[in-house]
Amino acid sequence: MTTPPPALLIAGHGTRDDAGAEAFRDFVRELGRRNPGLPVAGGFIELSPPPLGEAVTELVERGVQRFAAVPLMLVSAGHAKGDIPAALSREKERHPGISYTYGRPLGPHPALLTVLERRLDEALGGALRTPEDRADVTVLLVGRGSTDPDANAEVHKAARLLWEGRGYAGVETAFVSLAAPDVPSGLDRCVKLGARRIVVLPYFLFTGILPDRVRQQTEGWAAAHPEVEVRSADVIGPEPELLDLVMERYAEALKGDLRMNCDSCVYRIALPGFEDKVGLPQQPHFHPDDDGDHGHHHHGGHAHSHAH
Repeated sequence: MTTPPPALLIAGHGTRDDAGAEAFRDFVRELGRRNPGLPVAGGFIELSPPPLGEAVTELVERGVQRFAAVPLMLVSAGHAKGDIPAALSREKERHPGISYTYGRPLGPHPALLTVLERRLDEALGGALRTPEDRADVTVLLVGRGSTDPDANAEVHKAARLLWEGRGYAGVETAFVSLAAPDVPSGLDRCVKLGARRIVVLPYFLFTGILPDRVRQQTEGWAAAHPEVEVRSADVIGPEPELLDLVMERYAEALKGDLRMNCDSCVYRIALPGFEDKVGLPQQPHFHPDDDGDHGHHHHGGHAHSHAH
C-alpha cells in the first residue's frame, strides 16, 4: 500500500473585501481540481472566513495526518515569518498526531515577474511592440507595506528584477500602507526622475481593499497632473503561473528545501530603529471565527520560528 502524499494547506492573510476573499477560496478550489488525489484546503489568519484552524480541521476529518503549508503571500513579513508558524504550532496541539512542513512565500519568482510584465503590457494596450516603446515607460511597483524593513526590501528586490533586462526606463517602488514612500510620493519621484509615461503596478495577488486604494490614489494624483500619462495595471490574479508556483513551493516544503531569508530578519538581527523587535515572543493570530478565540487579538509580538 502506497503512502498518500502530504496534503496541501494554503495560508492566506485575509481581507475585508468579499471579492478578494472569494478569489482566494476560488484559487484553493482550483488547486484541488488541478491536483486530483491531493487533499487541498485553505484558510486565513485574520479578517476572512474560513480561519486557518478550520482548514486544518477539514483536512484532519478527511484522514490527513501530514501536510505541507504554503503561505499565499508575496513577501516574508511578520505574517509569514511568525503568525502562520505560531498558528500551525497551535493546530498541532489541537490535533495530536498531525505533522507538517512549512513552505516559503511566493515572490519574487521569475514566473510572477512574467505575469507582472503581462499586466504592464495590458495596461498599455499592447503598445510595447519595440524596445523603444519600453524605454519611454516608468513603472511604479506598489507593495502592501510593512513595519518589517526586510519585507519592504523584498518589494524593492522585485522591482529591480522586473527592471533587469526588460528595457523599461525605470521601476520605482512605493507602498500603500505602513511604509514610505506612499503612492503619491512615489509618483512625484517618478516625475522628478524625468518620467512622462507611468504605469502603476500593484504588487498584490488578488483584488482587495488595498489594491483598490492604490488605484484610487493613482487616479487622484493623475487628475492633478494632466501633463503626465498615468495608467493603472491589474493585480497578478489566479494565473497558471501562480498555480504552478504554489505547487513548486509545496514540493520544496516536502523536500525540506525552504531557504527562508534570515540574514536581515528584524526578529533576529538588530536593525537600526527596530532593535526592540529582536527575540519577540511567539504569538499566533486569533481569528475571530476560530473556536479558540476568546476575544483576544495579538498583533504586536509576532511569532517567529527559526527551525528552518
